[in-house]
Amino acid sequence: MSDYTWHPTDEYVENANVTRLARAHGLSGLGELRARSVADVRWYWDAVVRDLGLPFQTPYREVLDTSRGIEHPDWFVGGKTNVVDACLGRWLTDPAAADRTAVAHEAEDGTVRSLSYRELAADVERAAAGLRELGVGRGDAVALFLPMIPEAVVSVYAVARLGAVLVPLFSGFAPSAIASRIQDADAKVVIVADGTVRRHKSVTMKPALDEALVSCPTVQSVVVVENIGVDVESTGRDISWAKLLGNGGDPGPVEAMNASEPFALAYTSGTTGKPKGAVHTHAGFLVKTASEVAYSFDLTPGGVFCWITDMGWIMGPLSIVGTHANGGTLVLYEGSPDVPDTDRLWQLAQRHGVTMLGVSPTLIRTLRGRDSDVAARYDLSSVHTIGSTGEPWDPDSYDWLAQDVFGGRVPVINFSGGTEVGGSFLAPYPVEPIHSCSLGGPSLGMDVDVVDDAGRSLRGEQGELVCRQPWPSMTRGVWKDEERYLEAYWSTFPGMWRHGDYALVDDDGQWYIRGRSDDVMNVAGKRLAPAEVEAVLTAHPAVSEAAAVGVPDPKKGEAVWAFWVPRADAHTADISAELVAAVAAELGKPFAPSVVHRVSRLPKTRSAKILRRAVRAAALGTDPGDLSGAENPEAIDEIRAVVAGGDM
Repeated sequence: MSDYTWHPTDEYVENANVTRLARAHGLSGLGELRARSVADVRWYWDAVVRDLGLPFQTPYREVLDTSRGIEHPDWFVGGKTNVVDACLGRWLTDPAAADRTAVAHEAEDGTVRSLSYRELAADVERAAAGLRELGVGRGDAVALFLPMIPEAVVSVYAVARLGAVLVPLFSGFAPSAIASRIQDADAKVVIVADGTVRRHKSVTMKPALDEALVSCPTVQSVVVVENIGVDVESTGRDISWAKLLGNGGDPGPVEAMNASEPFALAYTSGTTGKPKGAVHTHAGFLVKTASEVAYSFDLTPGGVFCWITDMGWIMGPLSIVGTHANGGTLVLYEGSPDVPDTDRLWQLAQRHGVTMLGVSPTLIRTLRGRDSDVAARYDLSSVHTIGSTGEPWDPDSYDWLAQDVFGGRVPVINFSGGTEVGGSFLAPYPVEPIHSCSLGGPSLGMDVDVVDDAGRSLRGEQGELVCRQPWPSMTRGVWKDEERYLEAYWSTFPGMWRHGDYALVDDDGQWYIRGRSDDVMNVAGKRLAPAEVEAVLTAHPAVSEAAAVGVPDPKKGEAVWAFWVPRADAHTADISAELVAAVAAELGKPFAPSVVHRVSRLPKTRSAKILRRAVRAAALGTDPGDLSGAENPEAIDEIRAVVAGGDM
């Protein structure tokens, strides 16, 4: 355990956004604010809207209506808004704010492009007019398959301006993963880059999309952004980004969206192979993300927000909407953050005067491998907060970042939530002491708890992370699958949202995430269902069945290990290397198993369900727990032996 703890200075506390919010309501500080925000969630979320000046075209008459049950809350009832008004429109009336940099993009080769708020809004209008000419309207789904480039930001707002539904996709997805999400969303248009550059290599993106669209009949048009200038095959439905913006059409007014209307479908892995479409609304996503960036990350107008992420993960849209709702500058980095060397991140922060730097534990573990004095070589004085999410920290990497790089003067805001949460459940605030690796405590307005199997509160012991009240950015369901939504989040503890994480509250009241309580793997902050990997493995003609599990990895947090059983009639040498390649091709290289073992059988229940928990325990050499329901517990010994022997 680490002894490191962040202690804010009096000046830091005095000037923090969250302090302003507390004092505006006669509260002494964060402790009282946390308590009141949960005791009266309606009061809190209304206070956020007013404190941050978030505009509603039609004011809401009620903050929250739970008459349909906690599973189906209605927020900001009667209100109409659009994220474009809150993130762009309101800054254009002030010339100084309109000329402030809204987006600064740096490519791997060091090229920088920027857009002011005025320029961004103009591009958004042109893009919206172009999409409108393509037939995109209110409720239509538009998928984005883009790296972190300015066109991604323009696209987000252009889609929202029309009242269409955003479907962001991870830029590293393989064709089948792209197709499954586009099919589920019934996307009408896809915006794609010709490619991107990573580690000095051009990586094409349009060919993967073209392959995916063979099985996506709803897609009528594809807008192609010429990002790196590579030749890509054109089809009759393609239109260039330049032509889209140069169409000269009428964008129409910003759509006044009912507070509960969809803004985005954010896909996340569940325990089955089929991705889940989390439904986020204009009002809910806006209010929650704006509050995260303002109060957890303490961004003020003119602040500079940079998070090393991807459009396909929730931090992509959260960074965009949260930064611009607070009048900040968003820095996008496209490429690998350790190219040309591991100093690139610090160079990026220094060059752009970053005030809020978002990183992952995996990235910091990679950068920490270089024995160098970062603080002596770079001016990082602009950095005011560090953000982190997606996976647990290890104390050595956390302390190196907080103490060695930043000298203990900057808080690490390590927050935990999820795609379907639309932000955080747990988060420390920069005005409170934060222990190494801690998640602080409940996020404001989030009535979270740790409970035992009977739903009773636990302290000092590991239990299930739950939430007892709704929040504005809570997914409106699983897209087109109500039963799956109720089963995934509400069936374990009636009346409480079960998130699928193990958590612990220690004796000092600090909160920690201890890993997933379901089978979902967390690979460098990216959630991956075992069933997605297993479906690829069992598609091989030599494979009868397979199991994929996540095991601790010093860099990725978790790595995928896979075990496969050959078909009885298969006469083949070990094909483990082929299986690794197949997963990389189908799901993307980040999800390829790092270890694949051939075994003669897998442990199963008497109903033939594979016991992934036991497989993982055998792989790690730990106690598999109660195996009374196992049909063939001897299979565990074989897995232990194979892992110990290192057979592939």
